[in-house]
Amino acid sequence: MKSSALSNVQMELLKLYSKDIPDTQLNEIKILLSNYFANKVSDELDILWKDNKWNYETMNQWANEHNRSKGRN
Repeated sequence: MKSSALSNVQMELLKLYSKDIPDTQLNEIKILLSNYFANKVSDELDILWKDNKWNYETMNQWANEHNRSKGRN
């Protein structure tokens, strides 16, 4: 992979949208991309929950742990 200032995704989007599009379409594309990546994260979390046998009790335990690091003053 060659070093570039833009990622492969950015380059592809630049090719697709080399002309201006209406703001409404731009917002729709942003929502589509956000939903796509949110679904990817959700899928990965589902795998983690299954592989680690996590459940809601695990989440409650984590929520009640006192693992705060001491802040800088």
